[in-house]
Amino acid sequence: MIALARKYRPKQFADLIVQDHVAAALRGAVASGRVAHGYLFAGPRGVGKTTAARILAMALNCERRTPAGEPDGECDSCRRIWNGAANLDVVELDAASNRGVDDARDLRERAMYAASGETRSKVYIVDEAHMLTREAWNALLKILEEPPPRVVFVFATTEPQKIAQTAAPILSRLQRFDFRRIGPHAIVARLREVLDAEHLAAEDDALHLIAASADGGMRDGLSMPDQVLSFGEGPVTAARVREVLGLIPDDLYSEMLRLIAERDAAAVFPLVDRLVEAGADLGEFVSGAGATLRALLLVGVGGQPEGVTEGVQRVLRQHGARLPPPDIVRLLTVLGESEERIRRSGNTRLAVEVLLLRWAMADRTVAIGEVLEALKGGGQTAGRPVGRDSDPPVLRDTRPAEPHSPAARPPVRPSGPVDKGPLTLDHLRAVWPQIVADARTKTPLLGSLLAEAQVAAVEGTAVTLRPGNAGHAEGLERQRELIAQLIGRFVTEPPRVTVAAGERPLRLTAERANAERLNALRAKDAGLNAAVDALDLELLE
Repeated sequence: MIALARKYRPKQFADLIVQDHVAAALRGAVASGRVAHGYLFAGPRGVGKTTAARILAMALNCERRTPAGEPDGECDSCRRIWNGAANLDVVELDAASNRGVDDARDLRERAMYAASGETRSKVYIVDEAHMLTREAWNALLKILEEPPPRVVFVFATTEPQKIAQTAAPILSRLQRFDFRRIGPHAIVARLREVLDAEHLAAEDDALHLIAASADGGMRDGLSMPDQVLSFGEGPVTAARVREVLGLIPDDLYSEMLRLIAERDAAAVFPLVDRLVEAGADLGEFVSGAGATLRALLLVGVGGQPEGVTEGVQRVLRQHGARLPPPDIVRLLTVLGESEERIRRSGNTRLAVEVLLLRWAMADRTVAIGEVLEALKGGGQTAGRPVGRDSDPPVLRDTRPAEPHSPAARPPVRPSGPVDKGPLTLDHLRAVWPQIVADARTKTPLLGSLLAEAQVAAVEGTAVTLRPGNAGHAEGLERQRELIAQLIGRFVTEPPRVTVAAGERPLRLTAERANAERLNALRAKDAGLNAAVDALDLELLE
């Protein structure tokens, strides 16, 4: 019996799944007679690179090619190429076993011979091209630059970066096509077509499991049903797929989410024991755990995960409300930090146990609304006390302050209607915190400037302010009228504001900067400071 991956291999460009950009370009090149002499097909394994090369060879040599550039797939030439039978004009090589310079020279010499017919083309398909040595590429360089007529080279590779490192000049002589991974939906649809054509029954969950395990490769997606069908008679079920492919059961992921949600660290070790006893791949379990958390996150933010089995959907419904999205983001962040360590660890079991313990012991996030409600009521939030008093906490400046400075007085909120007093120094200093609070409601910058400033003197209606430092003087000077209005709310006479000149800082020179640095060094090192004083030394550097 022919394997499904071979039996249902595409015979025309239109049959290529997901690779429409490649199919359209190659079909158009054949139809217009503009086929290049060299191609590089790059992409993951099992996505159609070699198949596309064979279809191109079929189209170039087809006896009944359509005007659109499609081979008919049924003529003798097409059948021989599609089946991989011996053919004078189409040669397939495996670069993994023909990678040396002698093999490249032999290929170059064979390419010099003409095709078997005037209307035919010679096509050389070199698979795993990244395995060719630098010397082999150098041997092919000239013929790729000036090839004989009607000769086409197709190089297929999963690692094009290696070719760029080994033989960068080759890339400029080839047309490159990048093949895409095939999505789970496309794989499931193709599997359904193939199994229906074979009159085989399969559960939807089983097809989704196969599509996820195929990891974007259609060849693997078609090979797995063969593997499951050889396991026994009957329909392809999710249970059979899990058993044959060694997949992790959904109930273990459900147990993982439970211990995380309930912070049951003690349950980590029995869970890992079950995985080890079942012979599960712990690396695969970690990957599946990440996929499960991602699906749970998608549900939490209002999305709907696609391509998951009914068992996974049941798990998501069960634990979706217990793990909010912020917590899942933190769990996935920890996973991202641990994945590389788990892959490289000599003790994978211990690394996985540590990951699960970190998940189970992680603190939970609390919504700000819950915190505010708890602060108002003096209650608890997320099982932890957040405050003792009903009033929200007030932040205070803990720096030592002068007796008359604003920082030495308790903070006040912006005032409402106030009783005005005489325009005196004592009264103005008494109400100064309220003036600062009012200034903050106008502009935070002005409030900060006034908080650092002091009322230096009051003479008649003239109020003199001393800025906190010389740099503040200019800002206070520009806001004198607004400051007068703020002060006027608390006094019976309209004031006039003046700003005293602050002490100008010394100009920072190179000598002064060096002296300050040396003084700082002496202050940090008591031994150095004692030696300088005892021996009457001069510290230079």
